[in-house]
Amino acid sequence: MIRHIQKAAVLGSGVMGAGIAAHLANVGIPTLLLDIVPRELTEEEKAKGLTLNDAEVRNKIAAGALKRLLKQKPAPLTTKKNVSMITAGNLEDDLDQLTDVDWIVEAVVENLAVKKQLFEKVEKYRKPGSIISSNTSGISIEAMAEGRSEEFRRHFLGTHFFNPPRYLKLLEVIPTKDTSPDVLDYMKTFGEDILGKGVVIAKDTPNFIANRIGTYGLLKTIQEMTASGLSAGEVDSITGPLIRRPKSATFRTLDVVGLDTFIHVANNVYEQVEGEEKRVFDVPDFMKKMRDNGWIGAKSGQGFFKKEDKIILELNLETMEYNERKKLKAASIERAKQQKDLEAKWKTLVYSDDKAGTFLWNIIAPVLIYSAQLTGEIADNIVAIDQAMKWGFGWEQGPFEVWDAIGLEPSIQKMEEEGLTVPAWVKELSTNGCTSFYKEENGETYFYHRHEYKKVPVSEKVLDLKKLKKQGNVLKKNSGASLIDIGDGIVLLEFHSPNNAIGIDIITMINYAVEETEKEYKGLVIGNQGKNFCVGANLALILMEAQDDNLWEIDMVVKGFQQAMMRIKYCTKPVVAAPFGMTLGGGAEVCLPAAHIQASAETYMGLVETGVGLIPGGGGNKELYVRHIEQMANGVPFDLQAAANKVFETIALAKTSTSADEARENNFLLEADGISMNSDHLLYDAKQAALHLYESGYRAPKRKKVPVVGETGYAALLLGARAMMKSGFISEHDFKIASKLAYVIAGGGVPFGMEVEEEYLLRLEREAFLSLIAEPKSQQRMQHMLVKGKPLRN
Repeated sequence: MIRHIQKAAVLGSGVMGAGIAAHLANVGIPTLLLDIVPRELTEEEKAKGLTLNDAEVRNKIAAGALKRLLKQKPAPLTTKKNVSMITAGNLEDDLDQLTDVDWIVEAVVENLAVKKQLFEKVEKYRKPGSIISSNTSGISIEAMAEGRSEEFRRHFLGTHFFNPPRYLKLLEVIPTKDTSPDVLDYMKTFGEDILGKGVVIAKDTPNFIANRIGTYGLLKTIQEMTASGLSAGEVDSITGPLIRRPKSATFRTLDVVGLDTFIHVANNVYEQVEGEEKRVFDVPDFMKKMRDNGWIGAKSGQGFFKKEDKIILELNLETMEYNERKKLKAASIERAKQQKDLEAKWKTLVYSDDKAGTFLWNIIAPVLIYSAQLTGEIADNIVAIDQAMKWGFGWEQGPFEVWDAIGLEPSIQKMEEEGLTVPAWVKELSTNGCTSFYKEENGETYFYHRHEYKKVPVSEKVLDLKKLKKQGNVLKKNSGASLIDIGDGIVLLEFHSPNNAIGIDIITMINYAVEETEKEYKGLVIGNQGKNFCVGANLALILMEAQDDNLWEIDMVVKGFQQAMMRIKYCTKPVVAAPFGMTLGGGAEVCLPAAHIQASAETYMGLVETGVGLIPGGGGNKELYVRHIEQMANGVPFDLQAAANKVFETIALAKTSTSADEARENNFLLEADGISMNSDHLLYDAKQAALHLYESGYRAPKRKKVPVVGETGYAALLLGARAMMKSGFISEHDFKIASKLAYVIAGGGVPFGMEVEEEYLLRLEREAFLSLIAEPKSQQRMQHMLVKGKPLRN
């Protein structure tokens, strides 16, 4: 059966319901958001003469949720415009609108009776074939479906999003025994391709996968903390980035989640299990006291931590008073920090006998054993468990990957020496001569499952560069970049310098990649699978040369970078840029001249050079300006000065998009450019875009002159900057930078409307860049950014 979700409804407009509605709007699905009808009028409503029968009152809970979406941080909407895709209503007057809906998501209070009553009403209005799901974090999906018709049950399942839905990758999909396999398959594909999620099929057990293991791990950590006498701050200092887990670590995570929510999730398991597991999920009294005091975390202003006068304080669990936050110090921590490889970090830590090593072992070992005990019960295999923990809790490695990292045999020996019971299937794996849960053969990854290794299933839309490189697909490589054959006549240029910063090595590889593509291939993709696409030029190298007065060398590098960007623009084969994450300065400049940009939905793009006392030097000013005037020519009244003003403002203020949608609003992306919701599919989508352009008979753009605003436009651009300086909003050096930028965007001292060559604009840009880099105050800004990681206003 062919399915297509064209319209959705979310029932319940709380934090999760509104967040799910926002995410649906982000992917372009019109969504109905319904909540209960208020039973009382506010004094303000009475003063307006409103009654309980007025739509403004009856829809106000859902309408209020929409207003909050526009103010929340981090933003649930990729652009505020998306709120227009959501219609607010209520659960009494608007259920008849469900007849037009293809997917109904229930997200009301976590109460089985309330949910069942709502589904009884929903069934009267939903159209046959529409999918219904619950966003419950742990209530039985089977129990919710009891009493519903066979047709309802075949189209019913759990879809557990993680908060916030826009940012957290995990979507647990939980079928019942009656869920149609067709519906399950469709929702998995829809979740991955349209919603951009990492979908894991979970079994209908308490708290499903990630919350079951994650909550167990948090409670074990709390138990060990009290037993070892460590503080919340000391624990967080070793359970976060040190072991490649989120900065929020353990207790900061609890503060963000909210202690009330955490206790509810823990109690959900506590009420459904027995024995030792029940004892673990019995929340300690001090946490209940914190909840009763209202110290539930970030939303109340205090929890395990609170901020006073810019100082972070931690809660002393014995005195229940706040003291200055502490960090744990130990030899194993210092040794682990020197290790780049995560496996080496783990081994250094968990096999050390100092306080940090002992603590980490005592919280990791039980979680590994617990995960193994639940394999088959909460999920079909270890891959689903590992993926759930990585996508839902931000772990770099799932439990079984961690177990492999610390070594299966030595860890089992240590566990049994301490009286821990290792599950029989894990011991069997070890005694059968298997040394790990995962293994690699010929670039493919296999996992242990029921006495044998099976290939880890990977979507064809996931291109793994590490795998391709292991399979010998690297055509050429230097210290900064590699050219990789990704099949079907497409090659990929991967940046892999520190922070993917652009230097001479990357410029050299860009030129080589374009040359080889023109001779041998159908197209070129520029992308990578690092933390960010590219954070700009190698600032440290530029500063060092500037301080040594080697301006001629900088000039040579900048000119080389400009020429490489022009080669990208005028390549005879299509070049597709695939940005994601931070795409700043030179990173944005690499994208702008490409034939097509295929951006990840979470792309933060901007020309931010003014923050370090410079202006863009790789052609970014010209390309962004050209994009603006080309967009204006497409049906919008042509106003050259308006284009110059907009580009000047964007670059002068270092505006950075908070999403690919915002990048499109700022013309960093054009309407023809693509956005990939699933970051794992980005390189595949970029490859397909390059193939499509080639097969459509791609021709390089013709070189043409650029109309500029010239001398009069330059004067207009400076007016605003001068007013800002006089009002104290910007410094004299800011104004100097703005003046240089304005001159470049205006096209210098030529008449208004004159058409100039691109090379002329690049020369103006390079001259301005070099003059600013010689400025002591600009060098101070660069130094400050390198040392402090934030802009200096001098």
